[in-house]
Amino acid sequence: MTGSDDNLGRDGASRPGPTDATVLVTGGAGFVGSHLCEALVADNEVRVLDDLSSGCPADVPPEATIVEGDVRDPATVREATAGVDVVFHEAALVSVAESVEKPLESDAVTSDGTLHVLDAARREDARVVLASSAAVYGHPESVPVTEDEPKAPTSPYGVAKLSADQYALRFNDLYGLETVSLRYFNIYGPRQNPEYGAVVSVFLDQATAGDPITVEGDGSQTRDFVHVDDVVRANLLAAETDHVGEAFNVGTGESVTIRELAETVRRATDSDSDVVHTDPRPGDIDHSLADVSKARERLGFEPTVSLEDGLTALHRERAAATPDPGDQATTD
Repeated sequence: MTGSDDNLGRDGASRPGPTDATVLVTGGAGFVGSHLCEALVADNEVRVLDDLSSGCPADVPPEATIVEGDVRDPATVREATAGVDVVFHEAALVSVAESVEKPLESDAVTSDGTLHVLDAARREDARVVLASSAAVYGHPESVPVTEDEPKAPTSPYGVAKLSADQYALRFNDLYGLETVSLRYFNIYGPRQNPEYGAVVSVFLDQATAGDPITVEGDGSQTRDFVHVDDVVRANLLAAETDHVGEAFNVGTGESVTIRELAETVRRATDSDSDVVHTDPRPGDIDHSLADVSKARERLGFEPTVSLEDGLTALHRERAAATPDPGDQATTD
């Protein structure tokens, strides 16, 4: 199954991915999930499974069918998975801080929920593309991080993601289920919720409001920020690859310090906000950078959105979506 020429990304290029398929996106009302749905609905029957605890139904394309339910419920998962060809599994407890406060819930949603999805997909012989995370690596011994880096997650979120990641790979080994794990690095883009600690969204909010941009620690920490459009493309490529039963890093292969990110946000928003430093975040990882050579060679994945371009476009989109008070009609 290949993507049609009518299924274009923001860069105007034809997207890869399934066509004429029945597709399930768990967590499809969330950040990455809703963007995936947008990429899929033109050529496929798209079904969304989401408990709507954090996702927004308005972000789901109207052509998709929403099944409101919880991945922790096996019966609900089996019902949502019936007759599907591909599952994009995005549902998880996405906040690291919340996972520290609620480790049992983090494990139940992210680890047990993945097990339910994999078992249901096995009944349907449906491929599963899993949203894993760079959090599985913990504090990497060196950067850039390859997929073979030792796994030493530092939070319940990372532990649960590692469990989900490994379950996906073992289901391929044991049952022949076609699975691909994508280890996302730091994603940013439209509709990301700053409440979940997404530093790009937080910095943009602060810069747009003219508030100080708050950098935790000295700002020398490095991160690999990847635009959600590139993450969607990686998912679509994973839905077609012959390299199943494997894990792939999804990033850009380029790093930036958090201080540099703050300055880039200032430029993108034309803001006069000061950059201020606060106490370091306990347990924060010093450096993170994806080695994406495996994804490039085996998936054909190539990141296309530079950080500066992505931030500038994101700022413009956010500004366009915010009503100007002066344009609003008033009544007596």
